[in-house]
Amino acid sequence: MLANWITISRFPLLLISVLILYFGPTTLRLAGVGLLFLGLMLDTVDGMVARRTGQTSLFGGVLDIAADRTYELVLWVCFADLRLIPVAIPLIIIARTTLTDAFRSIGVGQGTAPFAQHRTALGRFLVGSTWMRTGYAITKTTTFCGLALAQAFLGFPAGTRVAAAVPTMMAVLHVTAWLAVTFCVFRGLPVIIRSLRNYWATPTQAPGAVVE
Repeated sequence: MLANWITISRFPLLLISVLILYFGPTTLRLAGVGLLFLGLMLDTVDGMVARRTGQTSLFGGVLDIAADRTYELVLWVCFADLRLIPVAIPLIIIARTTLTDAFRSIGVGQGTAPFAQHRTALGRFLVGSTWMRTGYAITKTTTFCGLALAQAFLGFPAGTRVAAAVPTMMAVLHVTAWLAVTFCVFRGLPVIIRSLRNYWATPTQAPGAVVE
């Protein structure tokens, strides 16, 4: 399906973006910001294509989340490694992602698509509403592209206007980074809470007991 191929194309784009971040000259790093933005925007494109062509599927939903997770984890870790953000940010994201994806896999194993697993109004709002998804996408994309741009600006000679703008950029980007973390954590809470409630609501069965 076209939507799945769009999702798959994001992986090589991410690899190229990371290589540019670490090894590219200043001019290439500037161009790399656009490449990174393209990879992030394809997350929206693949979903639109899937819905308009009627090609939504359980596999496509899981693949989409896998691509999102790969982008998020790789980029947060890279920017922390480049010392552009505190290491606490990727640690929080990794912990949240590990928990939510582990619990979400239970529903996927039962044939339920990831975003169809929430039955309460609050859960659907936090995880799948336009406000939450758009807010997270904007803060995340702004932070990732802004940090990539700041990394490129660091290649300019000290004393230039571009280099002088980096401290102000970083102050703003730290705010957007923590906003993205907040969105990420709150969107993951319904997944964890729902799974724990289901576990506690399930009566335990003694080992070897026979169910009639």
